[in-house]
Amino acid sequence: MRWFSLSHGLRSYRGRWRTPDSPLSPKKPDASEQEIRLNEERFERLLKTLSSISKNLRAQLQRKTLLLDSCPMAIDKQTCHGQIAVTSEGRGVFFSGAARPARSAPEHPLQFDKVCCALGRSPVPTAQSYWEVDVRCCAAWAVGVAYGSLERKGRDKGAKLGRNRNSWCVELRNGRLSAWHNDRHVACQSVGQTPLGKVGVWVNYNKGQLMFYDADTMVVLQRFSAAVTQVFDRAHHQFTEPLYPAVRFLKPPENQMWPNHLELCHLNAP
Repeated sequence: MRWFSLSHGLRSYRGRWRTPDSPLSPKKPDASEQEIRLNEERFERLLKTLSSISKNLRAQLQRKTLLLDSCPMAIDKQTCHGQIAVTSEGRGVFFSGAARPARSAPEHPLQFDKVCCALGRSPVPTAQSYWEVDVRCCAAWAVGVAYGSLERKGRDKGAKLGRNRNSWCVELRNGRLSAWHNDRHVACQSVGQTPLGKVGVWVNYNKGQLMFYDADTMVVLQRFSAAVTQVFDRAHHQFTEPLYPAVRFLKPPENQMWPNHLELCHLNAP
C-alpha cells in the first residue's frame, strides 16, 4: 500500500506540470540567438541599401559619360504643325487643341500639315550625339529621330514617326510605352512603376546605332543597331541620310485633356 501511494503521488505530482500527451514548452531563445537574428536583419537591410547606392552610382556614371556627347538641340519652327508653338530659343514646344484661324499663314513646304510633328532645326552634328526630352507635361507623345526626307503632307504612315523606314521613335499612348520603326513596334519592358520623366536619345551615326533611355534611371528603353531583329527586320549598317531630332503630339483618350508641352533639355557636359 505504501508503494502504491508513493507511486500514485509521484504521478500526481508530475501531472501538475506535464501530462504525457501535452507538448513540450517552447524554448525561449537565449540572448546570443536573438543577437544573431538581429544581425542578419541588419545585414539584409545593408545589402539592399548598398545595391540601391550601386545602381544609382552606375546610372549617374553612365549619364555623365553620355553627357560628353551632348549637343544643343532646337526645333525648327518651319516644320511645326500649325497648332504647335515653339519658344524663342526653340527648345519648348506647345500644342493647342484650338481650331486654326480662318485665315492662317501659308503653309511652308517643310511644315507638317496633318500630323502633329516637328523636326529639329539642324541635323545631328557629330558622329556621337546625346540629348534629352522632358515629357512630364505631356500625356501622349512620341520622341525620336528622322531623316529630312520624312514626308510632311497628309496623314499617311510616311509622315508619322516610326511608321516608315525614315524614322525611329519611342511613344507613349494610352499609358503604354512602345518603340517603333518601319511600322513595327515592341513594348518597352524596362519601364518602372513611376511615369517617365525624360527620354534620353543617343546616336552613333557612323555605326548605325540608336538608343533610347529613361534619362532618370538610365534604363535602356529600346536599342536599334545594325543587327537584324525579329521585329525590326532591317539591318541598317549605317544611316543613309542626316538625322534630325523629332517629336510628335499624340491624341490622348477622350476623357483626358490634350497634351500641351514637350521640352528639349538644356544639358551641361560634366
